[in-house]
Amino acid sequence: MVAILGYSRPQILAAVQQMYTTVANAPDSPFHFPVGVEASRRLGYPPDQLALLPAEVGDAFAGVGYPFRAEAIRTGDRVLDIGAGAGADALIAHQLAGPQGQVIALDLTAAMTRRLHQAAKRHAIQRLGVVQGSAEQLPLPDASIDCISSNGALNLVPDKRRAVAEMFRVLKPHGRLQLADVVIHHPVSVDCHEDPRLWVECVVGATVKEELVALFEEVGFEDVAVVGSHDYFSLSPSAQTREVAAGFGAHSVELRMRRGDTAPSRVQRWGRRLDPRRWLRLWYRRGLLGILAFLLALLSCYGTLALVALLPLLGVHLALDEGLWAGTIAAFVLFTLAFVASGLRLHRRAWPTLAGLAGSLLVLYALFVDYSMALELIGFVLLAGAVAWDLRQRRRYEATVLGLADRRPT
Repeated sequence: MVAILGYSRPQILAAVQQMYTTVANAPDSPFHFPVGVEASRRLGYPPDQLALLPAEVGDAFAGVGYPFRAEAIRTGDRVLDIGAGAGADALIAHQLAGPQGQVIALDLTAAMTRRLHQAAKRHAIQRLGVVQGSAEQLPLPDASIDCISSNGALNLVPDKRRAVAEMFRVLKPHGRLQLADVVIHHPVSVDCHEDPRLWVECVVGATVKEELVALFEEVGFEDVAVVGSHDYFSLSPSAQTREVAAGFGAHSVELRMRRGDTAPSRVQRWGRRLDPRRWLRLWYRRGLLGILAFLLALLSCYGTLALVALLPLLGVHLALDEGLWAGTIAAFVLFTLAFVASGLRLHRRAWPTLAGLAGSLLVLYALFVDYSMALELIGFVLLAGAVAWDLRQRRRYEATVLGLADRRPT
């Protein structure tokens, strides 16, 4: 649940291993996330499945959802559990795969794999392989797995795109994937590298849900569907973690999907990655859509003027519909204002919106009532200031929620 902007990959991996080593060795310790059998019960695990788990496995459960809601595992499957932890999901998968199946439980943390290995040996559990390894480099051959299960692991991975590509690689064509993970509504944009405590208190490594789905579709997964959702952080014993989660809209989802028959070409992957709809969603969630709208307003105004002035030099004469031109400028100006005003719900600061309103009125007055270049320029300057002010307040809000800024009003 905790990857931080500004941290290097080795720092991320070290922090994850340290945290989950503590979970493995002392599951009764206080954590910012729910741990144990009660947590699994409240996430939707049926009592009959939990009753089959050895106590040492159930006590160190640290998942974020119930991936088995996807019903992806079939009898006889070779299953890979990524981020297996103490092994609750691996043992449930072991039951579902049956006597002809096999489960490989992979986890980054040595203490977790050791705990699961000891439990498997103590209870004579067969057809269960326990492997220490990274989701970014799965130690398995191509097309060797029938089904992958993962619960709360992907948000801890620094290179999510590589991890998703690895899942596709090891799955057989039409192989199935079930996943429970943390997603957020607002991506974290502030730099968190100066405060290491955020590793164990926050959810800033999670991905926006639509972007998470897009990552899987990009590499060739098909029929991606959300089968469940939880207010996971309401279970957290930490008030600060609950506050952070609420501030960024963090929650857990359960996904079901299958591997496509063939991997998409490089051109297809880049086409999906550069899909304008995907970027617009990302810009909106990061609070950058106001900048884009403002730049389009400037371009439609002064870019068109420059084009009209330069084209005759090339022997091209352009007939400009002034009404359509003014309407286009006005539309982008109003869209900029609307986005700035939307920041009120987040940071509760009215001044950016008031500055944007003043700038918008000046530009509209110059366009439709009495044109004055000076008024128009002043309007655009005010609008630019409003966009920058709103963005600053959005980042300040994030920093305040994360505990990185003074909480006094500004």
